[in-house]
Amino acid sequence: MNQRQYFPTEPIQRGNFQRTIDNKHIDLYTLKNDQAEVQITNYGARIVSFLVQDKEGKKRDIVVGFDDLEKYLQADERYYGAVVGRYANRIAKGRFTLEGKEYELAINNGPNHLHGGKKGFQDVVWDVLETSTTALKLKYFSKDGEEGYPGNLEVAINYTLKGKDLEMDFQASTDKTTIFNITNHAFFNLNGQGSSTIFNHQLSINADHYTPVDETAIPLGEIAPVDGTPFDFRTAQTIGGRINQESQQLTIGKGYDHNYVLNRADGNSLILAARAVGDISGIALEVLTTEPGMQFYSGNFMKSRHVIKYGFRDEAYTAFCLETQHFPDAPNHPHFPSTILSPGAPFRSKTIFRVSA
Repeated sequence: MNQRQYFPTEPIQRGNFQRTIDNKHIDLYTLKNDQAEVQITNYGARIVSFLVQDKEGKKRDIVVGFDDLEKYLQADERYYGAVVGRYANRIAKGRFTLEGKEYELAINNGPNHLHGGKKGFQDVVWDVLETSTTALKLKYFSKDGEEGYPGNLEVAINYTLKGKDLEMDFQASTDKTTIFNITNHAFFNLNGQGSSTIFNHQLSINADHYTPVDETAIPLGEIAPVDGTPFDFRTAQTIGGRINQESQQLTIGKGYDHNYVLNRADGNSLILAARAVGDISGIALEVLTTEPGMQFYSGNFMKSRHVIKYGFRDEAYTAFCLETQHFPDAPNHPHFPSTILSPGAPFRSKTIFRVSA
């Protein structure tokens, strides 16, 4: 199928997102300065578009998604640009034990639980607390027992546009011991939406180790070195350069869909996790985070009918995700960084999408 490049110069129409779901108003909010423009909807707290200039001064939308809310509601891929939780990534068989009690969660990804369940944070309407020309604060209250998780949970995200940096500050608190893992699930194509494959993007990941998975994408528990494997992105490599190498791990994921153990000297400083560069646009994306891990997903299961933001179609491997987070299935692997959230000990996390050309 032939695809055409399309570099939008105008933002998406706000009216395309204005409606009511669950008695809550949905809208589209624009953060803008003289260097970038980001549009976010409070449906799923999702990034809808991210307009920046390429090396030639042309505007390109580097976030893959849709131009109206209805398409998000109808899409098979539910996570475009969204904040996902209560637990980002997978939990084996939807079960974990906390303070001696076993909890059972929805099974929505093969035999496992994924991204918070059947109605995770990507499918709810977030409350708008504050909005300005360069910042947006959203909040969601998740009731005790929602999707099987214990505790009344209050979670907030602050989006702030500074130059071409989109900063995301996450906060959460609970009244009962629970588990919590949150991320933003933006899909990127740095050549611009509709620019076909991301295989020629250069990618580097600041990680000496990753967590191999079983046939259902659950970590085996091993912290494995990337050295000598197709998972070694410590120096910049093209995304597609080794994706077809013989590797059981690549076969399981039909490409990259793995958690990287980020190199860090301490527990919660802001570090560079990854850097990607579009081969056509020259646009570079750096991801900085306080999180211990990052899921690199090469868009292996995207379908051609999913992404029709500007009237074209996209296929698999035309967008990638760099999801900063704690490790998958951490509640069932005590040696992984803990995802337990306790009353009186609020959660704080920060991730920055830093763009340049």
